[in-house]
Amino acid sequence: MEAGGLDGVVWRNRALTLFDRVAVPVAVCDVYGLVVLANPAMAAECGTTPGRLRGRDVLDLFRPQEEAQVERIAEALRLRHRSRYQVSVRWRAPDGTERYGELTADPVSESVGETPALLVMLRVAGDREVSGSEPARVTPVEGRVLALLARGATTAHAARELGLSKDGVTYHLRRLSARWGAANRTELVARAYALGVLTPGVWPPAPAEQAEPAE
Repeated sequence: MEAGGLDGVVWRNRALTLFDRVAVPVAVCDVYGLVVLANPAMAAECGTTPGRLRGRDVLDLFRPQEEAQVERIAEALRLRHRSRYQVSVRWRAPDGTERYGELTADPVSESVGETPALLVMLRVAGDREVSGSEPARVTPVEGRVLALLARGATTAHAARELGLSKDGVTYHLRRLSARWGAANRTELVARAYALGVLTPGVWPPAPAEQAEPAE
């Protein structure tokens, strides 16, 4: 191996060692927000190990408080803008407390024309105890997706009803499943009723009147 290549390997290993040791929760994600690499501090916030975070959607792990923020960032990334992006998030810590803070994402790549990766850092602002009786909150679109799912609608049918793509419906279902720890669609519907998101005793299924307004 040439000297330049050997030096590159040495510095890469040093960078990875620093990445693992830094106390700030940090992850490298692809442009779609899927975790490629996470340090132990980031994994600790999720109650798992760095390897188990690989391939997870960072916005499933840390829920945005304003969906409009995410939409603006996604549009900026599609246009290959290279600014620093910040998203207010909340998440459930391993000890059961509800935490809140901020994700900062910096696009990084070796050249301007290359599709960037995202260097994501988490700042923990604080936490609060979560009451077991606190009602679940969903957006109007999430409520309608759950109601259609409870009727037995397929992804394609739900997409037509809501004016979304099939990928859009899958996105909402995936995020709800991650948020509530549901293993499948049947469990997701059961959780929605148990949490008061869907109105019990009515047909066709309908969202309860607690859905948060869209931003």
